[in-house]
Amino acid sequence: MGDYDHLELQGSERKERVEQALRRIEKWGLKMPDVAPLPLHFGLDEFDKTGEIEFWIANETDSGYCGKFLFVFDGQTCPYHFHKRKHETFFVVRGSVRMRLGEGERVLAAGERLSMPPGLGHSFTGIGDALLLEVSMPTALEDSFFEDKRIGEEGVV
Repeated sequence: MGDYDHLELQGSERKERVEQALRRIEKWGLKMPDVAPLPLHFGLDEFDKTGEIEFWIANETDSGYCGKFLFVFDGQTCPYHFHKRKHETFFVVRGSVRMRLGEGERVLAAGERLSMPPGLGHSFTGIGDALLLEVSMPTALEDSFFEDKRIGEEGVV
C-alpha cells in the first residue's frame, strides 16, 4: 500500500487487534496469505468504529488486477466511499455484512457476492466478525473518495 502510517494502527494496539483477528480467522479454519496485515483506521483513530484489516494477495497494476481479504470486527465499518475508475467484486467468505450502496442497503451473508461498478458509493459493516474477498482492478489510493472529509484532504486518501 505504500507509506501510509497515518492510516494504520500502530504499536501495541496494532499487534493486539491483528492477533485478535487472526485468532478468529483460525477458529473458522482459514489461513491468511503470508503478507503483512494492514489494520486501517483511515486516519480517524477510531478503529473499533471505523476500520478494517486488509490482507493483500496481489495488486498487479501492470496486469490490471488486485485481490485482498478484508476483515471487519462486529460493528466495525469500512467508511463510505467510491472510486472513479476501480471496479470491485466482493465475496463474503465468513460472517455477514451490511452493505450501504448509494441510498440503499443490503445484507450479504457468507457465500454471497456483489459487484461494485465505478462511481457507486459503498461501505460495509460487520454483523458479527466478517471476512470478505475483494477481487478488483488495481488499488490506487488517489482513486478512493470518502464521504467523511476527515479522511485525507478533501476526502481523498
